[in-house]
Amino acid sequence: MKNLIKLAVAATALTASTIVSAATINLSGTVRNISVDHPDFENWCCGHVTGLVKNTLGADGTPVFNGGSALTTAANFDDWFSSGSDYVLGEASLNLTLDNSASVNPNVYTYSNNEFFPIDGALGGNEGYSHNYHFTFRLNSSFTYQGGETFTFTGDDDVWVFINDQLVIDLGGVHSALSQTVDLDTLGLTAGNDYSFDLFFAERHTVASSFRIDTSVKLRQTEVPEPSALLLLAVGLIGLGAARIKSKA
Repeated sequence: MKNLIKLAVAATALTASTIVSAATINLSGTVRNISVDHPDFENWCCGHVTGLVKNTLGADGTPVFNGGSALTTAANFDDWFSSGSDYVLGEASLNLTLDNSASVNPNVYTYSNNEFFPIDGALGGNEGYSHNYHFTFRLNSSFTYQGGETFTFTGDDDVWVFINDQLVIDLGGVHSALSQTVDLDTLGLTAGNDYSFDLFFAERHTVASSFRIDTSVKLRQTEVPEPSALLLLAVGLIGLGAARIKSKA
C-alpha cells in the first residue's frame, strides 16, 4: 500500500509541475465569415482610424458603434460580432495557441501568423478570392492581475482590445500591420483581482492578413483540455489502495 501511495503522490506531483511550467496558453474564440458585399468590408479603404468604437463595451459584451469614415451605420457594424445577419455566411470556433518558445522572457507568450486566413474555403467559401479575406474574430477571456504585465497586438485590419470592459488598444480601420502595446500598470487595476479580457478583430479587405499577440498577461485557458492521464492514474492508484485496505478489514 505504501508503494502505491508513493507512486500516486509522485504522479500527482508530476502532473502539478507540468501544469505550473506549461509553455502554452490555449484560447478559443468565434470566427465569422462576412460576405464581401457587406458595406463595411471590401468597399472601404484605407487607413488607421481611431475612435470608431466607444471606450466601453456594450451590454451584450461587444464594441459599440461610434461612427467615423471607416464605418457605415450602427446596424451594419452590429453584423460584425453577432449572428443572424444575412451578411454572416457562417461561424465556427477558432483555437489559438500562445507559447513562450520564441521569447527570451519565459513569461511572454506569443501567437504569430503572417498569413492569417483561418477559414479559407470554409463557412461559405472565399467568394472568388484566393483567400477568405472577409471575416471577424472575437476572443473573450479573463486573468488575475499580478502587476507588471503588458499586452501587444500587431496586425491588420481592425483590432480593439478591452480590459475590464475599457478600450485599451485601438487599431481601427483598413490598414497594413500596425502595433500597439498596453501596460496594465497604467490601468488602475488591483493586484490579485480578476478582470475581463476581450479582443475583437476584423479582416475586411484584400490582400494581406497578419495577426500577432505578445503578452505576459496569463490569460485563462478557454479551450478545455482533456483530463490529465497522470492525474487519473494518481486517483486510480489511491482508489485501488483504499479498496485493498477495505477488503482486508
